[in-house]
Amino acid sequence: MSCNRFELPGSRREFLQQAGCGFGAVALAALMGRPVVHAADPRNAPNPVAAKLPGSGRRAKNVIFLFMEGGPSHLDTFDYKPLLNELAGQQLPGSFKAPITAMGETKSPLLGSKRVWRQRGQSGLWISDWFEHVAEHADDLAVIRSCVSDGINHAGGVCQMNTGSVFGGRPSLGAWVNYGLGSENENLPGFVVIKDSEGTVVNGVRNWGSGFMPAVYQGTEFSAEGAPIKYLENAKGVSVQRQRERLELLRDLNEHHAVGRSDNTELEARIRGYELACRMQAEAPEAVDLSKETAATKALYGMDSEATAVFGRNCLLARRLVERGVRFVQLYSGAGSKWDSHKGIEAGHGKLCRAVDKPIAGLLSDLKSRGLLEDTLVIWGGEFGRTPMSEQGDGRDHNPTGFTMWMAGGGVKGGRTIGSTDELGLYATEDRLHVHDLHATVLHLLGVEHTKLVYYHKGRPERIDLNEGHPSRQLVAG
Repeated sequence: MSCNRFELPGSRREFLQQAGCGFGAVALAALMGRPVVHAADPRNAPNPVAAKLPGSGRRAKNVIFLFMEGGPSHLDTFDYKPLLNELAGQQLPGSFKAPITAMGETKSPLLGSKRVWRQRGQSGLWISDWFEHVAEHADDLAVIRSCVSDGINHAGGVCQMNTGSVFGGRPSLGAWVNYGLGSENENLPGFVVIKDSEGTVVNGVRNWGSGFMPAVYQGTEFSAEGAPIKYLENAKGVSVQRQRERLELLRDLNEHHAVGRSDNTELEARIRGYELACRMQAEAPEAVDLSKETAATKALYGMDSEATAVFGRNCLLARRLVERGVRFVQLYSGAGSKWDSHKGIEAGHGKLCRAVDKPIAGLLSDLKSRGLLEDTLVIWGGEFGRTPMSEQGDGRDHNPTGFTMWMAGGGVKGGRTIGSTDELGLYATEDRLHVHDLHATVLHLLGVEHTKLVYYHKGRPERIDLNEGHPSRQLVAG
């Protein structure tokens, strides 16, 4: 006498997926605002990196975010304030309310800018001599002089610029873009992060994490030194066929373990991560192989000079990645808050500006010559700016109440300024652009209606802008 064998469901969720031909799972998914996924066999699940929304009216296909970690001084780079030099050494005029900064309310005297300023390009943008090479692209830049954030310290500021919130735990902008638009190349990550050193960025991997969204959308960090992607080559003596068989066995074991554990997004991300790693072994070596670039191209990025070689390499990698369909690339300059200049701003900023100026200019030139700039949105900036008041005599404190960022390419009209700060560069006074507005603008330029890019978390509709952002009319017009 024989009997049939039945596998008992391991959870209520699995019971609903198996009972009644799975209609219970349909009801459950509707209640939770989530798509139905057949967890009994993860291979039948939809591709999580497929586009969720059509990019209608898209101007940009890709983003390169040049993040100057620590807070670059707008007053010494892209926001010219002659009055600041006239009043240098004096106290902040009584008509200005001293802000609360990371160091408390400051009463230090004003610190003038020692930079040489010139109007550049046909547009006449004011740019300091710290960015002589970038200034050659003045007519491609849309300089936003009225940025505002809520973070007065680095942890909050970096977190908000990357995730929309001063508190950790939310998905990063790159993760939202990866979630909404998916990847154009299944053999490379859709979101890549590259630092200029092995230094630890404030908040670490949370800046490019996926927060409450599935882990598959988080950024993939490329190494700052040596080979960009570690362990890309097979171990000695392991053939391609043997490696493939290993990964297939590992996938089968993981998928068997995943049955009844559909909420474990880390596991699904790991399964897909192994599969992506295998595909990357075929395509990624060519993508990151800079030996194929000409000496002239490397020199364009400043790779022939020790001062600019590191960031030049990263910028060239960014061009090669977006050229191959990587959706979002974020480059960190000054990893470890090196742009923070509470003291000795001339020496600190001077070194960092020299390290990034030529590489950034080379990136813009190279993208333009290849016809990629019109499809690639380049963003420059940090988590906040610096105060006009001095700190420790020759430095500047944090200033989230008015600072500068710029955009180029991606359908943005260049050769103009958007918004302004007061005469001393302390507060944004015209066309204020909060971080939430910045994020909404980036999505708009990518052809995504930011109010429709929603992820339901614990029954709550979540967005990158915390339901507060609006695209900049000036940036998206024309």
